[in-house]
Amino acid sequence: MSGSSTEQALRRTLGFRDLVVYGLLFIAPMAPVGVFGTLDAKSGGAVALVYVVATVVMAFTAFSYAQMVRVAPQAGSVFAYARKGLGEGPGFIAGWMAMLDYLLIPAVAYLFSGIAMNALVPEVSRWVWTTIAVVVTTLLNLRGVRAAARVGFAVLAMEIAVLLVFVVSAVVVLVRDGAQRGWLSPLTGDSGFSATAVVGAVSVAVLSYLGFDAIASFAEEVTGGSAKVARAVLFCLVMAGALFVVQSYLAALLEPVSSTELAADPQAQGSAFYDAVDASVGSWLHDLVAVSKAIGAAFAALAGQAAAGRLLFAMARERRLPSFLARVGAGSGVPRPAICCAAVVTLVAAVWAARRDDGLDHLVSVVNVGALTAFVLLHASVVGWFAVRRMEGPPVWWRHVVLPVVGAAVLVAVILEATATAQVVGLCWLGVGLVVLAAQWGRRPGPGGPDGGFVGPGQEPRTR
Repeated sequence: MSGSSTEQALRRTLGFRDLVVYGLLFIAPMAPVGVFGTLDAKSGGAVALVYVVATVVMAFTAFSYAQMVRVAPQAGSVFAYARKGLGEGPGFIAGWMAMLDYLLIPAVAYLFSGIAMNALVPEVSRWVWTTIAVVVTTLLNLRGVRAAARVGFAVLAMEIAVLLVFVVSAVVVLVRDGAQRGWLSPLTGDSGFSATAVVGAVSVAVLSYLGFDAIASFAEEVTGGSAKVARAVLFCLVMAGALFVVQSYLAALLEPVSSTELAADPQAQGSAFYDAVDASVGSWLHDLVAVSKAIGAAFAALAGQAAAGRLLFAMARERRLPSFLARVGAGSGVPRPAICCAAVVTLVAAVWAARRDDGLDHLVSVVNVGALTAFVLLHASVVGWFAVRRMEGPPVWWRHVVLPVVGAAVLVAVILEATATAQVVGLCWLGVGLVVLAAQWGRRPGPGGPDGGFVGPGQEPRTR
C-alpha cells in the first residue's frame, strides 16, 4: 500500500553512531545530577558503589535485549520480543507496560527542562518553557529520524563537553584542596557500610538508566542488521555506567555535607550536586551545568518521544492499537500519527505536572514500574524462545536461562522496593491492559487478514 501516510514500513537510514546518540540522549550523560543527593542520603554516602551495582543490574537486561533483537529485529522493542518468546497475550502486556514508561519518561524530561529554564529566566512560567520544549522536539522528530539524530548529536556533544569541564574542575580542586570526605567513602560509605542501604538506593538509581533500551525501537531503521543494534545497546549501557560512576564519585568527594545530614534534610537533597559544585568550584559551573541540563533534558525527551512513537506504531501495525497509528509519512519515513499521539500525551502530563508544586514527585514515582515490568517479560522471552521452545536448537544454559532468570529476579526485587504509589499505579495500568487484552481476545483479526484471529499465549503469531 502506498501513499503519503499509509505505508507500514520504516526507512533504513540509521548507523551505529546514530543509535548511540539516541541511547545516550535518552539516558542523559549527567543524569545523576538530579538524584545525587537522594542516592547519597539513602546509601550512607556510597553513591558511586550504587551506580556500579545498578550498572551490573541493568547489564542483565541489556544482554537479554542483545539476544532478542536478533530474533525479532522490529520496531516495538520488548513488545515484539515477548510476542516471539511468549505469545500474543504476554507480548501485548509487555508493550502495554512499556508504554507507561515511554510516554511518561519524556514528560519527566520535558518538566526537568522547564524547571531548569524557569530557574534561569523566572519571568517565564515553567509550564510555558515545558510547552516550548515539547513543540520544538516534536517538530524535529516529524522531520525525520536522521534530522533529529544530527541535532541530537550536537546536543550530546555539548552535554559531554560540560561533563568534562566538571570532571577537570573537580580534579583540580581535589588536588589543590583535598577531599571533603574519605577517598574511598563513595564506595564504602562515609558513616559505615550498609548493603541494605545500597540496595535500596539502587532501586532509585536504575531510573538513570531507563532509555538505553529505546535503541531497540529503531531496529527497522538501521542499516547493517540487528547485530549493530545489540552492540549499541551494550555500548550505551557501559558508557553511561562509566560516566555515572565517575561524576558521582567526584561529587561525593566534593560534598561538604555528610550523608547523615542530607538524610535528615530531604529538601537539600535535590540541590546537593549543585551545592557541592558551588562550594568547591564556583557558581559559574553551577550555571553551566544548569543550562546543559535544561537543553539536554529536552533532547532526552526527543529520543524518548521517538521511541514511544515506534512502540505505538508497532502495536498498531499488529492491530493491538488503532490502525491510524501505523501510518508512515512517505516524505519523512517516520510514523507521524504515532509521534503526534505520543507528543500530545506527554504534553498534557508534563504541563499538568509543571503547574503543580508536587507534579514532579507524582511523575517520577511511576515511570519506572512500567519499564521494569516489561524488562521482566523480556527476560522471560529469552527463556521462552531459546530454552522452552528451542527455536534455535539446544540452548546455551548460562546465556538463555541462568542470566535471564537472575536478571528477572533482581528486577522483581527492585520493583518491590519501589514506592507504594508507583506500585499502585503500575497495578492499575496492568489491570487496564488486561481488560483491553480480554476485549481483543478472539475478536480482532490478526495482521494476516480477517481470518488471522487472536493468537493465544504461547502460540506463534501468524506470518504475513
